[in-house]
Amino acid sequence: MGGSLSLSLSLVSLLDYFARRQFLAAGLRQHSVTLPYPDGGSCCTVHYWAPPGEPRLPPLLLIHGFGPRATWQWRCQVGPLSRHFHLIVPDLLGFGGSSCDFASSPPPSEATQAAALAALLDSVDGLKGKRVAVAGTSYGGFVAYCLARAAGPKRVGPVVVASSDLLKTEADHRAFMKRAGERWKSGDELLIPTEPAGMKRLMEMTMYRPPPALMTLDFVLRDFIQKLFTDYREQLIHVLKGITVGTDKFQVAPLSQEVLIVWGEHDQLFLVEKASVIQRSLDGKARVEIISKTGHCPQIEDPSRFNKILKDFLLSADKPDPVCIKDSSL
Repeated sequence: MGGSLSLSLSLVSLLDYFARRQFLAAGLRQHSVTLPYPDGGSCCTVHYWAPPGEPRLPPLLLIHGFGPRATWQWRCQVGPLSRHFHLIVPDLLGFGGSSCDFASSPPPSEATQAAALAALLDSVDGLKGKRVAVAGTSYGGFVAYCLARAAGPKRVGPVVVASSDLLKTEADHRAFMKRAGERWKSGDELLIPTEPAGMKRLMEMTMYRPPPALMTLDFVLRDFIQKLFTDYREQLIHVLKGITVGTDKFQVAPLSQEVLIVWGEHDQLFLVEKASVIQRSLDGKARVEIISKTGHCPQIEDPSRFNKILKDFLLSADKPDPVCIKDSSL
């Protein structure tokens, strides 16, 4: 028993260590800033990774999805993309090192998260008022859309929405729960797992390829649950309560910016068929890229393909503010 627990702790700690090392190797450093909570009340703290100093490359904001902190979700992107972009990679409110007084603050909606990120960008050296490209995955795609729409094309440049069903409906949710299986009665039980079976099912539904056998051992799954979900459970539930996608509060309309929609061919959380539906809702102008043999996390399952699609789109799209690319090697 003691040996199993030790191995579990070692595995989770190692994965976290290597994810952070990838950020550090890409030249990113940890920062935090205290900002007013966008919906009133007390302040909030936003933790983020970015290179030191003012941007010399086009700025790109990477917004993670629901689940582990940003280092886990963008670890395969920061190295390759840092050669072409000045990366800003925050933890959204309620995730990782970003927090607010959840007892006194209303649950953050996607628009609330977007407003916090807009304030964050204004606080970063050399970015106030500058144009920034934005990429968001899953829940982060909801936030990226809200940020692009609220800030407008003078502030937010090209937009990437990855594995993100902006038009999710109650029928989509019922279909998701049916795919998950009768054992789970609510999305919360899967998205914030409390038992090994739930964690294993979440892995299976998130990835196209089956998880490695070591990752599905109960003691390993329990440690993942403890470190990635249990320690943040109250905050994560608070965030879930604030989601407005699928309600009248989240209306999708065409954006002025150039948009790329990226999807995993075998996504079981948000079915790939929704990519074309979202494209039509954006006046059919958005570019769509489907990545084969991947599920809900193509940025992890096929990072080479994902990174190339992202880089090619952003470098060929409407250019960021020239001030931000002065003296770059591009």
